[in-house]
Amino acid sequence: MTTTAPTAARPIEHSGTFALGDLSVHRLGYGAMQITGPGVWGPPKDPAEAVRVLRRAVELGVNLIDTADSYGPEVSEGLIRQALHPYPAGLVIATKAGLTRTGPGKWHPVGRPEYLRQQCEMSLRRLGLDRIDLFQLHRIDPKVPSDEQFGLLRDLQQEGKVRHVGLSEVNVTEIEAARRVVPVVTVQNRYNLTDRQSESVLEFCQANGIGFIPWFPIASGGLARPGAVVDRVARADGATPAQVALAWLLRQSPVMLPIPGTSSVTHLEENCAAATVRLTDEQVEELSHAGACTE
Repeated sequence: MTTTAPTAARPIEHSGTFALGDLSVHRLGYGAMQITGPGVWGPPKDPAEAVRVLRRAVELGVNLIDTADSYGPEVSEGLIRQALHPYPAGLVIATKAGLTRTGPGKWHPVGRPEYLRQQCEMSLRRLGLDRIDLFQLHRIDPKVPSDEQFGLLRDLQQEGKVRHVGLSEVNVTEIEAARRVVPVVTVQNRYNLTDRQSESVLEFCQANGIGFIPWFPIASGGLARPGAVVDRVARADGATPAQVALAWLLRQSPVMLPIPGTSSVTHLEENCAAATVRLTDEQVEELSHAGACTE
């Protein structure tokens, strides 16, 4: 395979690549939760801008787009198809099932195998796909035996409806239990500069070659206020605080796959440019120490 140097027009390529099983993705992706309405409910205020965001993300080099059936619900997946179908070669669309919605900001785990199967079929239809490249269990439902949920993911994979399987908001014990039933290529947990409660999960993922997708990746809290460490590093590097937070994540592990989301083309371009920010070892250490002190 011939490789080419990253270009200024496609800054995402500076983030490097990671192998999701037999798929190669750039390490900085796009999370499609915020292209829905307030509370991740209903359509966006500006559907045309949401379509522009998705198309611009691909132009900038993004080839990993993360969504879920519950974003809207159903809205995000529909917009992805509207904006990008037929999909360009190499684009990986990851979706999730396992959370149902009853209103804005309201999320409820449902892991019954028949429900997960139904949601997979509906996601295939909405996205216009014959197979979902990465299908993730959005939450383990505590009311359903976990092996039944993992087993359904295995069945979908064996049937060819799902290429690879991922998990979300899990601990190491749960990942190990899932891997006894079905191969797991990604874990998606909350993780950012000031919230590293999933550090042990990240370490497990790195040791086992599992992609770690940090959601809520840009949060830096008071560290971004004027004169604080994120602000100082941003000014020194000619970057923005959001870019510093993303650049720090990319330095934490080769399996780290941030997926910052936005409903604005301007913010999207800013986030994607984070792939070109090169922090020094000293800056990474200073940011890590400051973030740990806020937990």
